[in-house]
Parts: sequence; structure tokens; C-alpha cells
Amino acid sequence: MSQLYRAEVPQYGTLLSLVAAVNAQVLREQPDVLAGPAEAARLEVERHGAIRLGTAEELHTMRRVFAVMGMQPVGYYDLSVAGVPVHSTAFRPVDPAALAANPFRVFTSLLRLDLIEDPALRQLARDTLARRRIFTPQALALTTRWETAGGLDEAEAEAFVQEVLNTFRWHRSATVTQPEYQRLSAAHRLLADVVCFPGPHINHLTPRTLDIDAAQAEMQRRGLPAKEVIEGPPRRQVPILLRQTSFKALNEPVRFAGDSGDGAHTARFGEIEQRGLALTRAGRALYDTLLQRARQAGPGALAQVFTEFPDDLDALRRAGLGFFQYRLKPGLPSTAWAGVNPDAEVHTLVDQGLVQALPITYEDFLPVSAAGIFQSNLAGDAAVRYDAQAAQAEFEQALGCPVHDEFALYEAEQAASIATLREQLRRGAAA
Repeated sequence: MSQLYRAEVPQYGTLLSLVAAVNAQVLREQPDVLAGPAEAARLEVERHGAIRLGTAEELHTMRRVFAVMGMQPVGYYDLSVAGVPVHSTAFRPVDPAALAANPFRVFTSLLRLDLIEDPALRQLARDTLARRRIFTPQALALTTRWETAGGLDEAEAEAFVQEVLNTFRWHRSATVTQPEYQRLSAAHRLLADVVCFPGPHINHLTPRTLDIDAAQAEMQRRGLPAKEVIEGPPRRQVPILLRQTSFKALNEPVRFAGDSGDGAHTARFGEIEQRGLALTRAGRALYDTLLQRARQAGPGALAQVFTEFPDDLDALRRAGLGFFQYRLKPGLPSTAWAGVNPDAEVHTLVDQGLVQALPITYEDFLPVSAAGIFQSNLAGDAAVRYDAQAAQAEFEQALGCPVHDEFALYEAEQAASIATLREQLRRGAAA
């Protein structure tokens, strides 16, 4: 997919070289900035992409396709609160070992036709979407083969990848006439992006940087039309959750159906992300409270308001605001474990210098940040507003399964590390 997108959007190649240079500089200056060798190994290939689907059937089949790649739906995001008529989930591996081997996520949105007020326009969108088929017959056959046979052989797996790539390609030819496109676009630019093309072209592919502020400055230095504001929390000593920025969307030529002529469409863009500490439920509640306060205070208040959020790993851990993996400290002599209580409070073991606490990286997305990126890359000045209308049950019915609770995944990862730690201490005490 990265090769496909690079061929379609040449600026993406510039973005990759820029991010690689920034990351190399950060690692030279801060060799311990990553939590361990596994984090460093995955950094160069780590990506997230985004697609927008039009029908429940497309979402259901996409879940099956991503399952072949070991990716499952995590989280529910209602973007209608930010004026974007979609709700979403993120497909990714859920096991930490699988994520280290396959560090990819695809933020996948489903159009909310129920939020389109004009009945005639809603019917036009529904009829147009009903006619398209976004998966090739071979992709569907290989997905069924994986489900029934329990896997694919090497040749089948290669064929599967090539067939599924066709789903994500950009198609210059629209499936609607120019007047129909203009009607859909006038209602909402994203409505036109989802409805008017043969498939859910990947609209951005995002590498991970270790310093998004430096990457943002470098984008501007290289002449990329970068966003003015980085989405997410402010710059901190200890990064938390997710920060994102992008260069603005391309204006791409389009040929409309029939003899209705040529035009242009704006949707695809280049994005960069910086990931930080995964926050606990208490940490996320504090984050949301401070974010709301910053919004009420107005532009420029974010950094000042967030001085109330602890900015030290030890303080975050003790306050229960972040998730950590707990491991025996390497290099200690066996005598170090003499007399240690395996069931001691984990913070006590850290204080004693026997255990190290490694921050767990946030693997998911911020609803407001995702919506901000969406809106900033949709041409047009009209600010569409919808009442908040989360519809998770409806989304999961279309999906064909519940989404994973991201907090439960992080809680399980932290708990598993503590259980392993205690078992190691018991074995050491019995030796």
C-alpha cells in the first residue's frame, strides 16, 4: 500500500524522507527515547491509513478482509460531533507481539446517510453506492478461502495482497455526472468523496515521527503546504496519546460520467503522527477535561491549561494516569531478589530498583483530532454542524461484531506484564 500511495502521491515520498531524517536526529540526541528494541524495529515501517466506506455491506466485507491480515476493529468514533457525517473504527492487530510484527492501522469510516437532510440527495447517494462493487471477485474468493481453510498458502497470500490493493487505488473517473457531484459536494465535501468514485481510495498514509514539531517545521521549509496547527495535546516532555499534522489535500483531475465533462476533486493528503503514552481511564478523563477547558478559553490556551497534566513518567505512573509494562530490571545479580516479596506493590518494586516501568504506546486515535484532520483537508468554507448522534450499536451491526474497547486492551497488556513479573519473582525466590 505504501508503494501504491507513493506512486499516486509523489509528495508522500518527500514526507517519508523528511520523517526519516527527523527520527534519525532524535535517536542521535536521545538514544533511549523509545521503550525498547521492538519499538525501534517497527518505527521505520509503522503506518496508519484512512479509508471511507459508503454502505454497511462494504464495512462488513472490509472487516473480513482485514481479518485475513490479523487486524481487528478497535474503538468507536462518532465524528458527527465535529460536523463530519461518518462514524468510524480503527482496524489493527490487538496482541502486542502481533502489533510489533505488523505495525499498521487503518482508520475506517462509514458514511452516515441518515444525517443527510435532503431526501432526494440521500436517495441519489444510496442508489449510486448500491451500484458499485469495491472488492474484486478474486479478493472475495481468497477471503472466503482463508475463512474456510484456516489460512492461505504463499501464492494465495501474494494474490490476496495484489487483489486487495485494487480496492484502495485512486480512480480518476467518477461514477456520477458533474451536476450530481456538485450537488453532493454542496451538501458536504466528504459526501462527494465517498459516493462519487468506484472505491474507497486511501486518502492518507501516515508515518510516525519522534518529533512532530520538528517535522512540521521541516515540511514548511521544504515547501509542503503544511497545516497551521498540530492536532492533539501540546508539546510535552512526556508525549501522551497522539499528535497529528498534515500537508493540505491535492487538487486532482476528475472525469465525470457521461458527457458531463472534466473537473477536480480534493481529498488525498499527507499526514504525520507522533505517538505517546497510552492513558488510563483516569488519565483520559483528565485529558478531556483540560481539552474542554482549553477550548472554552480560546486560541493559544492549550499549553497553559495542560500544565495541570503531570509531565513526568514517574508522576504519571504513581497517579495512575498512564499504562506501563513492568519488567525485571536487566543486569541485576541473582542475589538482588533475596527476600523480595513477589506480591509486593509494583511501585514498591520499582522504587527498590528491581523493576523497570516502560510506557505503553498509544495505538489508537483521538476523535476530535481525526475530525480536525478530516475537515482541514476538505475544500470549501461551509461549516456543517450535526447534533451528536453516536450510533455504535448500528455501526457494530453493520460491522458484524463488537469493536474492542481500547482501554481493556491496554489494561490487559499492563496486567499481563505484572503477572509475568510476579511469576519470575516467585521462581527466583524458590531457586
